[in-house]
Amino acid sequence: GRLNADNARFLLLAVLIVLYMLCGAAVFSAIELPTEREAKERWEERMENFTRRHNLSRAELRHFLREYEEASVAGIRVDDIRPRWDFTGAFYFVGTVVSTIGFGMTTPATVGGKIFLIFYGLIGCAGTILFFNLFLERLITVIAYIMKSCHERQLRRKGVLPHNGRRGSGTSEVDSLAGWKPSVYYVMLILCVASLIISCCASAMYTPIEGWSYFDSLYFCFVAFSTIGFGDLVSSQNIRYESQGLYRFGNFVFILMGVCCIYSLFNVISIVIKQSINWILKKLACKCCHRCQRRLFRSRRNVVMPGNVRSRRNISIETDVVNESDTDGRRLSGEMISMKDFLASNKVSLAIMQKQLSETANGYPRQMSSNSKQNGFSGGVGALAIMNNRLAETSVDR
Repeated sequence: GRLNADNARFLLLAVLIVLYMLCGAAVFSAIELPTEREAKERWEERMENFTRRHNLSRAELRHFLREYEEASVAGIRVDDIRPRWDFTGAFYFVGTVVSTIGFGMTTPATVGGKIFLIFYGLIGCAGTILFFNLFLERLITVIAYIMKSCHERQLRRKGVLPHNGRRGSGTSEVDSLAGWKPSVYYVMLILCVASLIISCCASAMYTPIEGWSYFDSLYFCFVAFSTIGFGDLVSSQNIRYESQGLYRFGNFVFILMGVCCIYSLFNVISIVIKQSINWILKKLACKCCHRCQRRLFRSRRNVVMPGNVRSRRNISIETDVVNESDTDGRRLSGEMISMKDFLASNKVSLAIMQKQLSETANGYPRQMSSNSKQNGFSGGVGALAIMNNRLAETSVDR
């Protein structure tokens, strides 16, 4: 049951991601392909004019451009930029490695550097992901504490809670406050606002210093904070800046805060996507069940249904306990039973055995509380599990 539901959720998510990628590819191709063709035509025209003006062959010019591309990989540019592999440049590089941003403007060219990067990135990326998870845990703790305090103030204004902070008894609102947790949509809204504020402030800093437009600065913030890291725009690459030390420190702080907030936002959005997938599967399951029941009713509407085994609709463990007694009585009386009745009578024992095997494999019995599925913060792996556990802990009365 649960395994089939997880497989269905996984397959549906895979199909939706593929469709999302196909739609994105179609949109980007329609938008960017004409510009690419125009740029290629302009470049071919410039090469033709250059070779004609300087009496060069296209083969010689292409050979020279290939050599410049090799030099560009090593960090050589037409405009003066800061050294790539001095200590500050190397520190900027390792920051892009462990944060998984990977702008690509600096890459190791030696074999030793590439080998060291494999092991360095393996440990560094794992440690940084752990840091992001712990940051997410503490961020959710703060958000849940603030939102719960606001919720308690609202209850005090309504008169449900006394103003001295001691809760009354006998009201459903007070009883539900013990298991209260913030809505995932409120958390997502708060993280969206925080990410937007950080991006706007960072863009206001990048626009005058780097000489970018404000929109390009916002674009760089999203690409960097989301760790996509195209590398078409990279901050802090010039040799000299006004207030250079202060700017590089501010650049480091903004990138760190932005990556943490966007990472947390991605995890919350993934919970919303999981809720949407569960809702779609539930709707599909309901439609399938209605169709099956209609077909079963039409196929057997003229058939006599003997006993309780044929008449039940929704099979569960509780109903199997009642129906098991009927089949046991028939066996005690010496009456032969069919294979279907035999399987129905042993369904309870099979379900119990399956539950015991699952608990043994997991190492502990599963305990599902009434509030475990509240607001969508249930289940999850990794950062999702950290978020769920932290929300459950912060919902306990102070």
